[in-house]
This record gives sequence, structure tokens and C-alpha cells, in this order.
Amino acid sequence: MKGGRKLFLYTEETVRDTVLYFVIPCYNEEEVLQETAKRLYIKCNKLIRSDKISPDSRILFVDDGSTDKTWDLIRRLHKWNPMFSGLSLSRNRGHQNALLAGLMTAKEYCDIAVSMDADLQDDIEAVDAMISKFEGGCDIVYGVRSDRKSDSFFKRTSAKLFYRLMHTLGVEMVSDHADFRLMTRRALNALAQFKEVNLFLRGLVPMLGFRTDYVYYKRSERFAGTSKYPLKKMIAFAMDGITSLTIAPIRMITGMGALIFLVSIAFLIWGIVQKIRAVSVPGWSSLIVSIWAIGGLILLSVGIIGEYIGKIYLETKGRPRFLVNEFLNTGAVRKND
Repeated sequence: MKGGRKLFLYTEETVRDTVLYFVIPCYNEEEVLQETAKRLYIKCNKLIRSDKISPDSRILFVDDGSTDKTWDLIRRLHKWNPMFSGLSLSRNRGHQNALLAGLMTAKEYCDIAVSMDADLQDDIEAVDAMISKFEGGCDIVYGVRSDRKSDSFFKRTSAKLFYRLMHTLGVEMVSDHADFRLMTRRALNALAQFKEVNLFLRGLVPMLGFRTDYVYYKRSERFAGTSKYPLKKMIAFAMDGITSLTIAPIRMITGMGALIFLVSIAFLIWGIVQKIRAVSVPGWSSLIVSIWAIGGLILLSVGIIGEYIGKIYLETKGRPRFLVNEFLNTGAVRKND
């Protein structure tokens, strides 16, 4: 024991018994799903043969209310080989909720979970390095892009501005990291204690505070299909990240209101001086001072009220984040706490 906390040492036998679940959120991915399944199946078997993970490991596809044949393909894969598991949500809930649904389901069966997108842009080969970091005692291992050369100038620039803005607002995030990461069961259990409905996992996971490390990889082009994140969704996703993790924008409104109110005081003094000098336009000073004073007081009031609304908004969102329609996981054994 050290500081009242058990130190867990990873031995060869422990690693061999480690159950890994790949968690893959899918939305209309019928064009790429079979290739994704093939590559993950090969990777899983290599890890099993090298005694890195248990034969009980699974590849969990989460169907986020797809309108194509994604779920039919997942069911066929599961029927062909139980290594492929499937989780069907009752309707489309968005990438973050689908990913959380998969992670919260997987934590009942796995020792570690690796989340990644279905489009094969994340480097499956980087999983070996992630497992090595896990063997070294890390609870969370982030997959971080080594560069963004494959992105357009607009996407590269907007991404840099977004990460800079988030850091300025006080949000702890890993730059150039999406949702390609390894998490241990302990980290997943900790994540389960966060009850927000408006999810932004890239900001929530760093809040867990466990030992972390990074694996750098080169992101590939999408194998097939179209991106599920056009500009409109990217902007909405960024706004979700800001509003779900910080109330700094509301505080900025409060500061702006206070500043404008101070400016109104300055105008008042200036108006009095002009009146004394008898050079002011009749009625102009009182009108301008009133406009600035009232505007400043309104913004100040909205900002103060917004502080409380922001706290309520962050703490009391109680809508269900996802509803499971069907779960395919034949032969899997739940873990005992």
C-alpha cells in the first residue's frame, strides 16, 4: 500500500487475461463496415496470439439509429462470429452519446476499452502501443495525431483556433485528439459518475485525473463513405463543447456589462463637464447616459442570472442519454467488481 491506494502490477499472466473491447460508434456506415470488421478481427487475433489480450475480447459496434443496412451487417457479423458484438440504440442520439453507450455497456465485461471511429482514419496498429502504455500502469491512453497535413487549410486552421479557444476558456483538452483512446475499467467506472446529457467526452475524460499517456499516429483518409461531420455539425459540436464544459462565456457577458456600465459613468462625468462648459446639446447627455447605463445594467443582470442558470444547466440535466433497443453479445461474461 502507498498513500492508502493499492498499486497494481501488470504481470504476463495478468495481461493475458485482459479482456479488450473495441467500441465503434456507427451511423450509416454500411460502405465501410465490412472492411472495418475485417481489420479489427485481424488485429484482435494477433493480440490474442501474442498473449496481449484474452480470447474473450470483443469488437462492439454501436449502431446510432442508422437508416441504411448498418445494423443488418452487424447482426450478420455477430452470427458469423461472436467476437463481433452489437448494440442498437432506439434512435439516433449523436456520436458522443453512441460512444458513451458503447463504453458504458463494455465496462461490464472488459478490463480495457479502445474507442475509435468506424471510418478507418484512426490507426489500428497504434493499439499495440496503447496496450503497452496500459501495461505500464496507465488508465487512459490518448491517440494523438502526429500532424494535420491531410486536412484542408480551413479545417487545420479552424481546429487550431478551437483548441486555443478551449484552453483560453479554461477547458482541459488534449490537442489533436478525437475519440481514439484506451480506457481501463476503473476509468470507465469513474466516467459513469458524470451525469451530463450534453456530452463532450474529449473534455470530460481529462477530468478523471488518472494516470495518462499519449500514442502518436498518422491519421489516414476515410476508407469509404462520406464524413458525418459537415461544417454545420462541426460548429454545433464545438458549441456543445464550450457550453457543456465551461460557463466562461457567461462570465464574459458579465464582464462586458460591468465594462459598459463603467463607460456610462465616464459619459456621465463627461456630460456634466460639457454642461458646466455650456457646450452640450440640450437633452443629448441625459439620453446617451441613460442608454449606456441601462444597457450596461441589463447585460450585468443577465450575466449574473446566467451564472446561476449556467450552474443549473450543468448540474441538473436529467434526460436519458441513450436507450438501448438490442444488444448482441453471445457468450460474454460480466466482470465482478
